[in-house]
Amino acid sequence: MPAVAQDNAAQANNPLADTTALNFQNQYTGDLTGTDDDANQFYLRYARPFDALGGNWLMRATLPVNSFPDGTGGTETGLGDFNIFAAYLFDTGNPAVSFGFGPQLTLPTASDDALGSEKWSLGFANVLFNASSPVFQWGYLLTWQASIAGEDDRADVNLGAFQPFGFYQLGAGWYLRSAAVWTYDFETDAYAIPIGLGAGKVIRLENAVMNVFVEPQYTVAHKGVGQPEWGVFGGVNFQF
Repeated sequence: MPAVAQDNAAQANNPLADTTALNFQNQYTGDLTGTDDDANQFYLRYARPFDALGGNWLMRATLPVNSFPDGTGGTETGLGDFNIFAAYLFDTGNPAVSFGFGPQLTLPTASDDALGSEKWSLGFANVLFNASSPVFQWGYLLTWQASIAGEDDRADVNLGAFQPFGFYQLGAGWYLRSAAVWTYDFETDAYAIPIGLGAGKVIRLENAVMNVFVEPQYTVAHKGVGQPEWGVFGGVNFQF
């Protein structure tokens, strides 16, 4: 594979890539624990590098459209809570290794009480991406947030999420992937540990790199009602 094509394939899944990104992603949950319900979250994500305070940063903003069970046998669909984080990019001494850390903020923008927390939450985001190998890239996204304001009659937020990811390049833009998100609720001790295995294709367009993928996921350990039993994560990402 030519060097440029290798770099495109390796960096297409880098959450800290020095490019502007626009992502359309969807997380379908086929079965929620303790219920007979399913759920869906569509994510519109935008990322952009910027300079501030004498250093390099990466901003990522996410606006979800949620479809959640409403507790009466129906489904409520609408906007979820808006999330944004800014990660300061540290100089690792290796241009193939990216490491970022910074604050994150979640705003209560949900269009219905059932679709969001009704809380303002503040926390941090930490990202590592290692593309030292043109064949296998790996890393993680670690986030934590806790509520600082909002509706008093809603449950407090104290949530951690860990997303280990790995990408194995097959050649010609094709790759295998695993990038399921593990969650832990420090308020209730509920958690879910899904494992995913999927595939994707990186396509070089005239002015962008397009990354199309699908990843079935199965939860190997969980605790609490409303945790995912299984699901499918997919999307189309663009880097400009």
